[in-house]
Parts: sequence; C-alpha cells; structure tokens
Amino acid sequence: MTLDPKLDRIEARADELRAALAQGLGGEAFGQASKELAELAPLVARINDLRVAEQARAEAASLRADPELAPLAEAELAALDARIPALMREIQIALLPRDDADERAAILEIRPAAGGDEAALFAAELFTTYQRYAEGRGWRFDILDYAATELGGLREGIAEITGRSVFARLKYDSGVHRVQRVPATENQGRIHTSTVTVAVLPEAEEVDVAINESDLRIDVYRASGAGGQHVNKTESAVRITHLPSGIVVTMQDEKSQHKNRAKAMKILRARLYEQQRARAHATRAADRRAQVGTGDRSERIRTYNFPQGRVTDHRINLTLHKIDRIMAGELDDIIDALAAEDQAARLAEA
Repeated sequence: MTLDPKLDRIEARADELRAALAQGLGGEAFGQASKELAELAPLVARINDLRVAEQARAEAASLRADPELAPLAEAELAALDARIPALMREIQIALLPRDDADERAAILEIRPAAGGDEAALFAAELFTTYQRYAEGRGWRFDILDYAATELGGLREGIAEITGRSVFARLKYDSGVHRVQRVPATENQGRIHTSTVTVAVLPEAEEVDVAINESDLRIDVYRASGAGGQHVNKTESAVRITHLPSGIVVTMQDEKSQHKNRAKAMKILRARLYEQQRARAHATRAADRRAQVGTGDRSERIRTYNFPQGRVTDHRINLTLHKIDRIMAGELDDIIDALAAEDQAARLAEA
C-alpha cells in the first residue's frame, strides 16, 4: 500500500502540535496536545529514519556510475535495501488500529476443567507461572481470590495484574491449557491429560460499564474453607448476581464484607466490559464462556507435555523444549510469537 500521503499527514500533524505547544497552550488543551504528540513521537522518529534511508539510497544509487565508488555504493545499497523494508514494516505495524484495552491492567482467572485433582494441581502451578511472569516484568500481581483444594490444588484463582501493557501481553493466553504428565498419585506410571481454563480480561473502570444497582442481587454468607469449615463467624462472604447477564461473582477472601464486595464488583465490571468488547469485535468470542471454552480435553490453545519437556501453542504451531523455564515464568518467547503472528495477520488484512 502507498504510505507517503499518510506519512506526510502524520508529520504535518506533529509539526502542528509542536507549534501549538510553543505558542503556550494552557489547561486541558495543553495536556491533550502533549499526550497526542507523545503518542506520535515514536512513529514520527521512524518516519524520519525512513526518509533518511531513502535519501541515502538515492545518493548511493547515483554513485554506481563512478567506477571508483561503485563497490562502496553497491555495499551501501545492499544494506539500505534491507533496512528500508524493515523500517516500512515497523511503520505499517505502528499504523495498525490499536486495541484500546492494550494499555489496561488485566484480571486473570484460572480454574481447573477436565481432570479432577490433577487439573486442580496444574491450575495452581499455572497461577504461579503467571505470578512469576508478572514479577519478572515489574508488574504488580494482587490476588483477589484464591480457593485451594485439600491436596494443594486450585479450585479458582483470580488476580489483578497492573503495569505497562499488561493486557497487550497477556490477552493471547485466554483459552484452554492442556497438561500431559504422570500425576503424583498415579501408581502405574500412566500419562494423564487434564485441562485448565484461563481468562484474561481487561480491567474496566466505572465509566466503561454502567451497572444499575437494581440489576444486582447481592447475597452475604459466612465464608468457609476446605471441607466446609467456617473460617469466619461473620457474614463476610459476598455473592453478586448480575441479573441481565446472569454473571455470578463470589468473593470471600477478605474478612471484611465491604472489601469482598469491592473485589467482586471489580471482577463483575471486567466480565461485563469483556462482553461489550466481544459484541463489538466479530472476530472475538461472543461471550466470556466462548472465550475460555468448555474445558473439554479436545479444546486447547496450548499443551504442556512434561514427559517430553515441551510446550506447544497450537494456534501458531510453535513448540518449545523448555517446559521448566516456561513454568518458571519465562513466557516471552510464546507471547512474542503470538503477537508477531497477530500483527502479520492484521497487516495482510490491511
């Protein structure tokens, strides 16, 4: 596609913003202009790099007629012929429509699906994997709810992850994750297959989702631990049902009913926001249940095969033989590959 007219407009807009700021804009107008210019600055820098490279190429091409300078010109041309397409691709990617949710924090939800106790144990390990990944990137990982099983597995784990570009990095991990390994309780050494569902939802603000109090049914009850023992003698646990959508959120992690309600509302808001996004984007799932799948063993986006030491992402046919490092939180190789594939697909559509 022809980029020059669009690039000219971007450069002109940046010049316009610089001039307006130099004239002494004040108040809200100054903030908006500064923000827009800051967002354009990296793209304008790449456009400038492209202009310089194209000019250098034209100059090198003109030198090929000189016998003495021809070898140097050819070497320069070879380097620029590789650099210019790379710069154009970077610019094309920067011009792709942005997902408005990419810079948001995320709500991570992990639950066991098929596989009983083994699925719950792997769910707990996967929850820790994401926690380590978040820590490695300098993100904040706040556990909103963590319901453990008697064997140390996970019935449900929910966390709020905040930091730079959290949703942009983690959004590809929503779906069914399959594990193949010999459970600790298996006496005959047979490999079992279990599944865990992962949902990554962009965190929503109150302005994103209008929730009417009349649409909520709020129940309070005593929090209970494994086996049903009461861990709190007061009715601190909260169950919120959003009647129009049927979404139910329960929270009992805190001893305070008010804190549990605040956490539950945060999760409810994120789920409703994701439903809005799903309806607005036909390529995405129609609702949250479709996003994470049913948990059936045949549905999976990724397989963790412990006997073979490999992790395979089935959407891009990527297999990495370093399962220990991946489970320790080294997810960047997978996420980078998924992001690159997504960019390539969107460039092809453009």
